[in-house]
Amino acid sequence: MWRVYRKPPIKLRKVVNLMKAVIYARYSSDNQREESIEGQLRECKAYAEKNGITVVATYIDRALSAKTDNRPEFQRMIKDSAKGLFDMVLVWKLDRFARNRYDSSHYKATLRKNGVKVVSATETIAEDSTGILLESLLEGYAEFYSAELSEKIVRGLTENALKCKYNGGGLPIGYAIDNEQDFQIDPLTAPIVLEAFQRYDNGTTIMQLVDFLNSKGIQTYRKKPLRIDCVKRLLKNRRYIGEYKYRDTVIPDGVPAIVPKDLFDRVGERLEKNKKAPARAKAKEEMYLLTTKLFCGCCGAYMCGESGTSCNMTSYQYYKCVTAKYKKACSKKTVKKDWIENLVIEHIVKLLFDDVLMNDLTDTLVAFQKRENTTLPMLKQRLIETEKGIENIINAIQQGIFTQSTKQRLDELEETRSHLEVSIIQEEMQKPLLTKEQLLFWLHRFRTLDVTNPAHRQRLVDSFVNAIYLYDDKIVLMFNYKEGSKTINLADIESSSLSAGASP
Repeated sequence: MWRVYRKPPIKLRKVVNLMKAVIYARYSSDNQREESIEGQLRECKAYAEKNGITVVATYIDRALSAKTDNRPEFQRMIKDSAKGLFDMVLVWKLDRFARNRYDSSHYKATLRKNGVKVVSATETIAEDSTGILLESLLEGYAEFYSAELSEKIVRGLTENALKCKYNGGGLPIGYAIDNEQDFQIDPLTAPIVLEAFQRYDNGTTIMQLVDFLNSKGIQTYRKKPLRIDCVKRLLKNRRYIGEYKYRDTVIPDGVPAIVPKDLFDRVGERLEKNKKAPARAKAKEEMYLLTTKLFCGCCGAYMCGESGTSCNMTSYQYYKCVTAKYKKACSKKTVKKDWIENLVIEHIVKLLFDDVLMNDLTDTLVAFQKRENTTLPMLKQRLIETEKGIENIINAIQQGIFTQSTKQRLDELEETRSHLEVSIIQEEMQKPLLTKEQLLFWLHRFRTLDVTNPAHRQRLVDSFVNAIYLYDDKIVLMFNYKEGSKTINLADIESSSLSAGASP
């Protein structure tokens, strides 16, 4: 007798796309520490693992309040949501996302538009109408709690201020706080503070006071040496004459005085007078734009900035070859600072307004980005090969070829695909590729810089100039792009502009 065996029907596996999420964590500067970030991340990751969610990135704002949306990582997360790289934002609690109902609604709407939802890892909220109500209540409570906490803190601190109590923050040098939070004179440091006022009144400079106080072991409340700005604040602190101040509360003689009122006033007058005078400590340091960029064409050495004053008190600034300066072994003459810097800036500006060159530059930069990132193309190629392997196995199964090894291989390929997709998303988020339009926009912004502003001039030089070689008859400008060099013959420029032998 013949027996007919029927092959069991083949069940094709349904490929499930894993939910991809990012974690947003935040702690404010009040009553929270760095450790709270680790706790938030731990609970969010546990929630993700429990629910089969893949975490592809984290965004963390440290010591920033959620009462404002001016949080760098938060804004970067909102911007990244438009790229379609993740489906969910995981937060420890909804108040980590925002404590302002307007901001919460606005940014959740933006995320929803980008196909992303906000999920709390510790607050169970349904996705029906009751969930919407609960979420609104939680957001409203977070805003209420934040406002009420702020009011309570200010109210408590104001009560302390009316009693001239210590309200926290940096304690002025010369004072100590007793068990009742009252100000007391520190017998060790108060005499040094008084001596500092007396020394300045008698003609000591701020810099000499800095050295004096540091030599006495006086430090800031953060245990760091004093600087000029610290000493200036010390000399202006009205608490040393006994005045207590907190916000709008000012109480004369609210704390013990260290400095007599007449001495404090004389010190204040001298500070104001020196503020208007051209003090040596505040003298403007001349900026040499071409430092480390300008080279001697004769010997190849750096040309460094120099300045001097002639017998008729005229000030000169110029560049000089370091070999000629220190070894006297180069005959290259000095060149006027303003002349050569203006010449370089002029040619950078011409470069910026060359539309053909800007277009070629952006094409080069786009190609360079793709060539520079070798990891992303490799991952994408592996993903293509993996998907092709999965397709081949599914085709084989549909044709009736199905064994244990086939199933095992399919599982391995699907797991590899999942890992590759996550790796690609992470790589794209870490090293985003700029489009040609974005690069052109960035380059065109240089056209708006003020060429008379020293900081803008320095930015132009740093961004576009690689090196400058100064010869006796020409200047060679080498820009920061391929084949970006330009030779300028000095004969084509008025010789009166060049200080071929300027000396101080």
